[in-house]
Amino acid sequence: MNSNRGHGFRHLVISTPVYNYNVPASLKAWVDHIVRKGMTLGFDGRGLVKGKKATLLIASGGVYSEGSPIKDRDIATQYLRLILGVIGIDDVSVVAGGGAKAVDLREQTMDGFLDALQPQIDRAAGVAITRKS
Repeated sequence: MNSNRGHGFRHLVISTPVYNYNVPASLKAWVDHIVRKGMTLGFDGRGLVKGKKATLLIASGGVYSEGSPIKDRDIATQYLRLILGVIGIDDVSVVAGGGAKAVDLREQTMDGFLDALQPQIDRAAGVAITRKS
């Protein structure tokens, strides 16, 4: 078996909202299709997708960052990191767009929300960040 079969990508990007603390059913269904013995998971239980990176872009109404009283409810990030690790992707960056409900409530513009996330997005993409003087 060609160990690189189906693994032609170098960087996987998963963008998802959070529903009730976890990923939507459609993303869960995708996970169920890609975690396959002999394809992405060895028969010995080791991941076969090696040398890859992943970036998770996660939008949630709640804020689950360090120090948050609801940090333990961040099931979506934990789940996706676990699944990616199971298939062999350990280099995972997370861009946590917590507090997205502020856009829906019109407390913040979408542009303002995204501007605040831009440094995290740039770091995850490996873009050199230069400061304006």
